[in-house]
Amino acid sequence: MRLLKFLLTRQLSALMVATLVAFSLAGCAGSGKDKLPESLSEADLYHMSGKALDDRDYSKAVNALRTLESRYPFGPFAQQALLDIVYAYYMNSEPEASRAAADRFIRLYPQNNGVDYALYLKGLASNTASMGFIERYIPLDSTRRDPGQARQSFNEFADLLNRYPDSKYAPDARQRMVALRNRLAAYEIHAANYYLKRKAFMAAINRGRYVVENMQQTPSVPEALAIMIESYQHLGLNEPANQSLEVLRLNYPDNEALDKDGNFVHYKVFDDVNPSLLNTMTFGLFGKTTHQEQNSDKKSDIGSTTQAKLAMMASAPKPPKLM
Repeated sequence: MRLLKFLLTRQLSALMVATLVAFSLAGCAGSGKDKLPESLSEADLYHMSGKALDDRDYSKAVNALRTLESRYPFGPFAQQALLDIVYAYYMNSEPEASRAAADRFIRLYPQNNGVDYALYLKGLASNTASMGFIERYIPLDSTRRDPGQARQSFNEFADLLNRYPDSKYAPDARQRMVALRNRLAAYEIHAANYYLKRKAFMAAINRGRYVVENMQQTPSVPEALAIMIESYQHLGLNEPANQSLEVLRLNYPDNEALDKDGNFVHYKVFDDVNPSLLNTMTFGLFGKTTHQEQNSDKKSDIGSTTQAKLAMMASAPKPPKLM
């Protein structure tokens, strides 16, 4: 019996070693295949990368451009190659690498006329950096996620507009900033709803007030006012509740939180502050408390998700020619 176990162990060990060797050889073969011939000139590598970009073979373009950068760092094609690789990385779904390349271009060539493009691509890349593979192709609601990347992207587009207000990329950057701002406002509303449901009324008021004061003209402002009104009423603070109600009446008289006479009906009704077992086990997908809550969430999510996806998923323009 011991001899049989010994033989089986040896066979399994040999099989594992053979498998590891096979994978190693495959990796070596793959890396050798990706390595471009040393005989290629700088112009050859540049034209190879250009053809790959035209063919939308972005992995091949990245390989050619990286080779060009490493072999000819001070050649006549160096600046163009660095700007091209910013684009190639972005289109190859490598946003972090795209941002790093954009930063490198801006640092090395601050007076170059391609800096505005590098800033623009940097903003695009930041907006997709936190997205997984599934999110790039399936319309999931991004307004419920951490807004850090959205804020970073917004700031980078703002930097582009401050430094190059007449850039040809400025109009698109402005539109993306509008969508990002709407997304950030929607995130604040989700957070306010979370606090409101758990009767943390002051926290809900603070979130709503932040939207009203800092994110004016976003679709989330009337919802933020309604959250403030309801929270103030729960706390028995009638004066600020009436002030918020007056703002809602004047600016959004048709809001669903108001009746036909302009009286505040309610914002959301949470039957049970503590989520049900089904709601907890399904992470909020099922077991919501009221039909009204579901409808309100659906309405908020559709608009904000559409705008956020428009800001994130549009294809980037090709880089300008510097030579």
